[in-house]
Amino acid sequence: MRVVQVHRFGGPEELVMGYAPDPVTGPDQVVVEVEVAGMTFVETQIRRGTDPWHEPPRLPYVPGGLVAGRVSGLGPGVDAAWLGRRVIAGTGDTGGFAERAAASVTDLFPVPDGLGLPEAVALYSDGSTAQGLVEHAPLDRGQWVLVEAAAGGVGSLLVQLAQAAGARVIGAARGRQKLDAIRELGADAAVDYSAADWTEQVLEVTGGKGPDVVFDGVGGGIGRAAFEVTARGGRFSVHGAASGEATVIDPADARARGVEVLGIEQLFGFRPHVPRWARQIMTQAASGLVRPLIGRTYPLERAADAHAAIENRTALGKTLLLL
Repeated sequence: MRVVQVHRFGGPEELVMGYAPDPVTGPDQVVVEVEVAGMTFVETQIRRGTDPWHEPPRLPYVPGGLVAGRVSGLGPGVDAAWLGRRVIAGTGDTGGFAERAAASVTDLFPVPDGLGLPEAVALYSDGSTAQGLVEHAPLDRGQWVLVEAAAGGVGSLLVQLAQAAGARVIGAARGRQKLDAIRELGADAAVDYSAADWTEQVLEVTGGKGPDVVFDGVGGGIGRAAFEVTARGGRFSVHGAASGEATVIDPADARARGVEVLGIEQLFGFRPHVPRWARQIMTQAASGLVRPLIGRTYPLERAADAHAAIENRTALGKTLLLL
């Protein structure tokens, strides 16, 4: 079968087409005919060998930890009812950029009827994260909410979930195309954090108070600047490090500002709740409350271009491979 492999850590050009034997199912495993492969910013850092949160995979490896397609093979002990079903399948940290992928039956999620596989992948990964972040930092009607990287996969859904809760939303991103996308999602304001006065704009929009809740998906200087304008008594929730480093706030600084900080370590406890949150976000999508923002899709042989788009910050919403 065709696969995309990484033979050495480095830039997107290290993603090269190759061939590998078809996966063989073990006990309680299935084979999925991959139609959609998801990808994340973290996976680009793993490919570079710079990700601080995951053990580097053994080279060569096939990237991709989440796929969608139909079950075509069953291992010993698997209920025959799975055969032919449309599913989302977690493959661990590797193995998704391939025509077929093996997955444990415990890592399967049935795709609801009427939902496309690309939308299902976006909602399962980014949507469950967004749902979990909102559960950890509950939103109230009328609050001001600042969402960084608001035109990204997680950020675009956070904008919509905040709106659905009755909050007022400021979306922050870089560049006119992304700001236009944020406005189209219905945000009350959009600011470009490449502008030197972007935090002053946030304060102006909120009447000088600052946002009651901040969702920090960027980190670095942008994350720190967002913390500095968070309203007293507010919440500062960290979920990403697109800048290369997650925002770390000294507890003394948080106390001095009266801000509750939910650090990036909150994500470590998300995994057991992902199926529940995925069902919640998919139900909201079915009712029209939210929609995944899928920016660009690529064929398997252009995986390097897809990774480059994510790294270069030119991608809107979720970027996917379609097989």
